[in-house]
Amino acid sequence: MRKTWKMRAVALLLTAVCTVGASFAAYADDVPSGPASDMELIQRREQASGSQNEAGDAQTAAGSENHAGAAEGQQTTENQETGNNGQTASETQGTEQGDSQVPDGMVASGGRYIDPNAPMVALTFDDGPYAPVGNRIMDCAEQYGGRVTFYVVGNRVNSYKSEIQRMYANGHEIGNHTQDHKYLQKLGPQEIRQQVEACNQAVAAITGEAPKTVRLPGGGKNSTVLANISQPIVLWDVDTLDWKTRNAASSVQTVLNQVKDGSVVLMHELYNASGDAAVTIIPALVERGYQLVTVSELAQFRGGLAGGTVYYSFHK
Repeated sequence: MRKTWKMRAVALLLTAVCTVGASFAAYADDVPSGPASDMELIQRREQASGSQNEAGDAQTAAGSENHAGAAEGQQTTENQETGNNGQTASETQGTEQGDSQVPDGMVASGGRYIDPNAPMVALTFDDGPYAPVGNRIMDCAEQYGGRVTFYVVGNRVNSYKSEIQRMYANGHEIGNHTQDHKYLQKLGPQEIRQQVEACNQAVAAITGEAPKTVRLPGGGKNSTVLANISQPIVLWDVDTLDWKTRNAASSVQTVLNQVKDGSVVLMHELYNASGDAAVTIIPALVERGYQLVTVSELAQFRGGLAGGTVYYSFHK
């Protein structure tokens, strides 16, 4: 009996020891090695939790910074492409360069500006085209900001296509001097119309545009001529007679002595002496304050043109 009681007592003691050991082992698993109070455990847990939170916050912050940086980089790229004010590169360039603005009171025409209120003269050259002279005249006129009018003969234009193209492209005017330079007052109605229309077609075949005005060969006209030409007819008020004199000095003197605001000057493209005269006349007129304009430009600022009407000048 005693033996049995002792055995039970030993068993109870062993059970108690095992229970305490298990509890201690369970507690030891929750704390780092070494002594630690409950406060230390809490602090360490908070620190551990804080470290995890800081790491998470740091990662979140880094992600936010990276996102912000990417957004900023994207914005920077967009700014580089569009300019500081949101314009595209081409728009910025256009803004910096600015659109070409016409000065106050001026009119853009033929690649330059014309002052409608300033003196102007139309230099005209008949019987071409003839490139050796015509190109000299255009070179000089363009150098001084002027444009001139060439009254061409239709049967010659195909031989000087490049010159015709330059006239048109550079703002000079191409007028109709008939197809074969026949004196129209000696022709019947049908042939008059044919002479004018054939020249219109010859020029239009090269430039895409028919001449606006007609100049009669020799200035010859009668009622039949006037009745069969629907375009404005432009003659002249200053005649250099260069076809007769073939003298540059004579042509220069005639123009400078007779020219007025609104004058239409007659010269010819076929003669070297006329080219020599032109390159002297052009700068001399500019120095006097004249603008060198085409016939149509002169008419535009002096009342316009009407079909079938004859004009000699466009004085105010």
